[in-house]
Amino acid sequence: MLVRLYPGPAQRTACVSGLAARHGNRYRLPMKNTPQPIDTLIHARWIIPVQPTGQVLEHHAVAIHEGRILALLPSVEAKQKYTAEVEHQLSEHALIPGLINAHTHTAMSLFRGLADDLPLMEWLQNHIWPAEEKWISPEFVADGTRLAMAEMLRGGTTCFNDMYFFPDEVARVADNAGMRAVVGLIVIDFPTVWAANADEYLHKGIEVHDHFRHNPLITTAFAPHAPYTVSDEPLQRIITYAEEMDIPIHMHLHETTHEVVEAFDNTGQRPLERLEALGLISPRLMAVHMTQLADEEIAHLATRGAHVVHCPESNMKLASGFCPVQQLLDAGINVALGSDGAASNNDLDMFGEMRSAALLGKITARDASAVSAANVLHMATLGGAKALGLETHIGSLEAGKAADITAVDLGALETQPVYHPISQLVYAAGREQVSDVWVAGQHLLKGRALTTLNQQAIVNKARQWGKKIQAADEHSAD
Repeated sequence: MLVRLYPGPAQRTACVSGLAARHGNRYRLPMKNTPQPIDTLIHARWIIPVQPTGQVLEHHAVAIHEGRILALLPSVEAKQKYTAEVEHQLSEHALIPGLINAHTHTAMSLFRGLADDLPLMEWLQNHIWPAEEKWISPEFVADGTRLAMAEMLRGGTTCFNDMYFFPDEVARVADNAGMRAVVGLIVIDFPTVWAANADEYLHKGIEVHDHFRHNPLITTAFAPHAPYTVSDEPLQRIITYAEEMDIPIHMHLHETTHEVVEAFDNTGQRPLERLEALGLISPRLMAVHMTQLADEEIAHLATRGAHVVHCPESNMKLASGFCPVQQLLDAGINVALGSDGAASNNDLDMFGEMRSAALLGKITARDASAVSAANVLHMATLGGAKALGLETHIGSLEAGKAADITAVDLGALETQPVYHPISQLVYAAGREQVSDVWVAGQHLLKGRALTTLNQQAIVNKARQWGKKIQAADEHSAD
């Protein structure tokens, strides 16, 4: 005969229920875990967090609350753990960190196609600088920046690093649209509509920084245009101010053979050598283009911890040269990816830049394994975040980071079948497959529709500017 020495399940339940009834909450039965209420849950076929490199999570979800990522976890677990105010099912999509355009001139979108098929200095001195002198204004910059932001958001870009006049306008329209931006505090020796001299550029730039310093979406970087347009004294002041304000320095550097040869002829120093003597080569520096590099210069950049921003399509279009990306990566240098402005590209398509960077990197290195798909996705996300000093906030899909997320529909005919999602994103997918974009958890692109920018109004403004600029050019030609 079996003698039960302890109560069975039914008896235990009855016993504890009785105790609970007699003694209150001290003996209340433990409740099942209640799902945690959150803002958003996004389920996807694949999640590519970028960190760790090459990782692909299948049938996972991203949990988002108050603009930040709470967790990445299997969809089945996510449904048990969270109850979301908004839930998205993206069964054919890959979720990636929002792309970061680490170098552009947003307002120059209104000069798209104005002066094509010309060498850099002829393009710049004979066409772009005269056009800027005639047309640049706060209104031009605001309208051009909106056009650029709309294009970038529809292409999966959530953050851009800008270098242009009226940075206050760039910051204002980016903030109003809910897009993340690093606004360049431009400095040039000669006068423009924005400032008369280096003192005024610096003064007005610092005012912009102070105005937006507590804005969660807007940060700043000093943006001395190039070694051939900024003299030593302003550069030395920029180094001091950048340290005090703890912001990066964003500069065109070693863009063409002409730039390097001319500098050597005039000063006996290559531009990098001059900047090193000034103390500018440091982890704060974002050196843009870098198509003319000697081996010892690469080693020196690595030692100093500087970042390189690669702009493959602009460099090809202007025949500027080839950035030795694989050599930079092999040396341990962080490489970011940028589009440059739409006047020299002629688009702001980071998917195009990724593919171009991978293909150009292979032919430059003469190695089919060079500059891999995973490499360029890192360059377009976490590499850009590191260059901008924002790697603790954006650039990868990790708990605690801002929910800057891009959803790419890989279910299209053009990306079937999918063997390796990262390769498919870089070598086959296009920006038209971006369906949704979130910045700090805010849904800025929803089913290809912009939610904070008026697309038709932006197009209408761009057409008006185009007609005005074209009519003036035709008149001056007569």
